[in-house]
Amino acid sequence: FLALLVLTAGTAVRSYTGGAGLWIGTVIIGSAIAVGNVLMPTLVKRDYGSRVSLATGIYTACINIAAGVASGLAVPLAHAGGWRWGLAFWGIPSLVVALLWIMRLRALRPAREGAAAPARSRTSTAPADQALISVWRQPTAWLLTAFMGMQSTTFYVLVTWLPTIEATSGISPEQSGVHLLLFQAVGAFAGLAISRLLRGSGSQTTAAITASIPILIGVLGLLAFPSFGALWAVITGMGVSSSFVVCLTLMSLRGRTSQETTKLSGMSQSLGYIGAAIGPVVAGLLAEATGGWTASLTLLAVIAGAQIVVAGLAGRVPHDRQ
Repeated sequence: FLALLVLTAGTAVRSYTGGAGLWIGTVIIGSAIAVGNVLMPTLVKRDYGSRVSLATGIYTACINIAAGVASGLAVPLAHAGGWRWGLAFWGIPSLVVALLWIMRLRALRPAREGAAAPARSRTSTAPADQALISVWRQPTAWLLTAFMGMQSTTFYVLVTWLPTIEATSGISPEQSGVHLLLFQAVGAFAGLAISRLLRGSGSQTTAAITASIPILIGVLGLLAFPSFGALWAVITGMGVSSSFVVCLTLMSLRGRTSQETTKLSGMSQSLGYIGAAIGPVVAGLLAEATGGWTASLTLLAVIAGAQIVVAGLAGRVPHDRQ
């Protein structure tokens, strides 16, 4: 709830203050989004413990749909009321959801008070040696962090550079814009589809690898046959989005308690996104240094191949959590 309020405030600051306010507002927005991202796997584990993969698939589908709609409306909104309105408009949905969240807070309050004692007793039954192990010392946590970072790197590199990469192959900016929209839009369906594979611990490894393979296929396709940009955008988008669902689902499943899930989510997403933020910069520097995108896409293919290996390891249920 607080993250939604801060997000709304940050959107207003970024949109209607000049100079440093643009940067300050951006930092506030990024911080609010980060908190919301970290807490979502925890809320899923707490409220939908028996349907983690389905709940994760639904909310990540909403993320993809909303991102696609925002991309499509950005220019029309800016034309209608200027760039400030084009940015400020997105404070309205966050404020509306914050108001709706008030009803959820009120509905959960009696349940939280009634379940406080049982929850404490359930937590106390966890083995002492497990409770004392920090997530920073758990191999599973580092595998999920690597998984998160690799799939996010591919996403941010392509969101940033796909139109530029395609332009070198003679694809028009209008077509590249459509391809970028396809790259994000297919995620809604891919995320829901992969959630079916995630049901049951025995299928988690299969789902993690299945989600990762399309990324490698799509990147290799961009390298070998760049003129088929729409096809590779769809395939890669399916892989990136379904990998995101798998990663968030595994965070919820691997945490023994809601508190541990929060720590696991915080570690995986903070380190993962830091690594992913570097990706577009490195890709751009490589392209500038080599005069083309072959080196950048080759590096992305190596990362995608490594992700398949990490995904297989991350999908395995540790013995102490079976």
